[in-house]
Amino acid sequence: MRFAAIDIGSNAMRLLTMNVFANNGKPIFKKESLIRIPLRLGEESFMDGRISDSKADKLSKVIQAFKNLIEANDIVHYRACATAAMREASNGEEIMEKVFRETGVKIEIVDGSREAQLIYSNQIVESLDGDNTYLYIDVGGGSTELSLLNKEKVLFSQSFPIGTLKILNNQVDDADWTPIMNLLKGFKKEYKQIIGIGSGGNINKIFKLYGDTEGGTLTQKQLLEAYNHLNSYTYAERVTVLGLKPDRADVILPATEIFLFISRYAGIRTFLVPKIGLSDGIIHQLYEEHVAGK
Repeated sequence: MRFAAIDIGSNAMRLLTMNVFANNGKPIFKKESLIRIPLRLGEESFMDGRISDSKADKLSKVIQAFKNLIEANDIVHYRACATAAMREASNGEEIMEKVFRETGVKIEIVDGSREAQLIYSNQIVESLDGDNTYLYIDVGGGSTELSLLNKEKVLFSQSFPIGTLKILNNQVDDADWTPIMNLLKGFKKEYKQIIGIGSGGNINKIFKLYGDTEGGTLTQKQLLEAYNHLNSYTYAERVTVLGLKPDRADVILPATEIFLFISRYAGIRTFLVPKIGLSDGIIHQLYEEHVAGK
């Protein structure tokens, strides 16, 4: 069975399709394709408080293209979810209605807690060591989601309005870091050792370039080395010399800053980078609903 997820993020839009097989009663999820369009809704939403008509038109065209691909690939079910950029835009609901009129695709604008729930609904909890405590960290353009996991349970989950595009646009003040800092200090005090789980395109790229790809880990030291190395290049050099995509070359530094901040105050020395995110969570949830007959 094929399922698909449309993730309308602050930096980019993604269409993920997966094939799901049953193996001894357990589902096996196999990625078939991932298409990414760097629309950057957050640039307007966070700066101007709304999304322009021209950007909304582009959004609708991308959604229509995604829908055509979904219909051509015999998808059993799909869902479209929008995150920080759409939920913070004053005309987010209006754009959602426009897209539905023009494409027939219903967009679900998810709040921070719902976003975190979707992100960790990808069954990663089942594959973790029950004796350890993990902090799932998803860094996006407009927000950062944190989920504390232990013994196959989610102990805590919260979204914070700190994201890569907001940092680039100087929309994050020192005071915005205080709540997350206090929370992390509390985690560090309560739990002896916390292992990080990094999620998002930026940490995936950092892991690929600087991490232990065979062991599947990225240390705090490697993360700091990555930041210093990337920061030694200009934006243009990160594109031309390091080969980063233009829409990745600018946000990768603030993303690394966020991960370093979290690792410092939570005492995280090692990150797992399973290369999963919101789109994966949407598909896992769609599959569960399908099996339950919803």
